[in-house]
Amino acid sequence: MKTLLKISLAAMLFASLTMKAQQDTNPNVILITLDGVRWQDVFTGIDTILLNSSYTHNKQLLSEKFVGTSIEENRTLLMPFFWKTIAKQGQLHGNRTKKSTINLTNKMMFSYPGYNEILTGRADDEIIDSNDKVYNKNITLLELANTTEAYKGKVAGFGSWDVFPFIINDKRSGVPVNAGYMDAVGNLTDKEKLLNEIQRQAPVIWESVRLDVFTHQYTKEYLKKKHPKLVYISYGETDDFAHDGHFDFYMKSLHNTDGLIADLWNYVQTDSFYKDNTYVIITTDHGRGEGTEEGSKWTSHGSDVVGAEQTWMAILGPDVAATGEASNNQLYTNQIAPTVLKMLNIKIDSAKMPAKPIDIKLP
Repeated sequence: MKTLLKISLAAMLFASLTMKAQQDTNPNVILITLDGVRWQDVFTGIDTILLNSSYTHNKQLLSEKFVGTSIEENRTLLMPFFWKTIAKQGQLHGNRTKKSTINLTNKMMFSYPGYNEILTGRADDEIIDSNDKVYNKNITLLELANTTEAYKGKVAGFGSWDVFPFIINDKRSGVPVNAGYMDAVGNLTDKEKLLNEIQRQAPVIWESVRLDVFTHQYTKEYLKKKHPKLVYISYGETDDFAHDGHFDFYMKSLHNTDGLIADLWNYVQTDSFYKDNTYVIITTDHGRGEGTEEGSKWTSHGSDVVGAEQTWMAILGPDVAATGEASNNQLYTNQIAPTVLKMLNIKIDSAKMPAKPIDIKLP
């Protein structure tokens, strides 16, 4: 009996070691964008000028939720995950009051050109000069990863805006994309079936942008089901609420998105496939105006809007130096794609992607 028990235990140990050896140890990356979120909102919290402007309909409620006794308290009330977790365990770049700056290199300063720059590592103002649904001729980091042995078939994209299948060029790249009001397809889980049903029944606020909760839940269920190794997620509500002039909803949406990212990070820490082997990079596609004055209205962005070129970035990961809030540095949005490829140990063609990866690791 003892001999059989020893044999059984040895067999279980061998099986466990074999499974561990076969487990994919290549790094994972989750790249997240928040559409049109200003660096001021991330680093200084609620804007009291906008709070007391005609853009805010319920000043008292917003004040109760997001106004504290200092800038540090205000930003923590607005984005608790950023300031209680990322600021302590990772890096935050783009606080211009500390001379940490991130700029777009494209001159358009609106969404398609911004996302192209983030995903391809370079601006293309000659071709990408609108938000039209035109398939991107440029190759994104998602498509590049999908051509490698380590990541082929393990890449996916999710977005609230319905232009992402064109930006990522899902037809050419072979990268599955769920964006806009698209349903989940294929062999569906019960939750995906429910999400498809609820999405069709939910009120439509914008024709081209769905509510971020659907993008988030489709992504999270796909992570559980497929365990992709490179995932792009674009949350979109913030920009649309800003264009509509609803500062209340812009603030609430930003706070909610912070919670969605926290939910995603917490899941990553509980799944052995992702835990301790996953980088998260968070950024935005463009800035926006600073206030209520013509030429820099908070509701607007573009080449004629002061501040629209200003962005920011947050980074978490297994060997990311926990330096917190950066100061005295200059970065550019076109550095994000080579940084992700470096994390994935994918060779970078400097002729096509000339920007240098960001040095995020400990010396």
